[in-house]
Amino acid sequence: MQRKLLTIIVLAILIEIWGVYMMGRWIGGFWTFGLLLATSLLGAYLIQTEGRKVWQQAQQQMQSGQPPGHTLLEGLCVLAGGILLIVPGFISDIVGLTLLFPLTRPLYRLYMYRWLERLVRGGKFTIYRGPNRW
Repeated sequence: MQRKLLTIIVLAILIEIWGVYMMGRWIGGFWTFGLLLATSLLGAYLIQTEGRKVWQQAQQQMQSGQPPGHTLLEGLCVLAGGILLIVPGFISDIVGLTLLFPLTRPLYRLYMYRWLERLVRGGKFTIYRGPNRW
């Protein structure tokens, strides 16, 4: 499993480097650097704005007595999308934007929900309740 993950990470890095190189050949090095910088700044901004919206939704759900399960998964999508935008590379930027875009975010949320459900049902992921101090 660790070897497979390492292979995926190395391939992703190589693809990102290739993408930056090809974009540099296509539009020039200065514009490529500017585009990478702009997407990083956009990622930082979107983490703040979208993250704030998700945090407010989670607080409203908790105040009304509902568990914020789906909202927490949305928060993970926003965090991952912002990080992918901050990381230099155009492939990661595309995936990051789709994670942050409210119309495509539910697709990722559903995938994460099903993945977590498989882990819990398979016994590979358990949730422990902390010590009862009351």
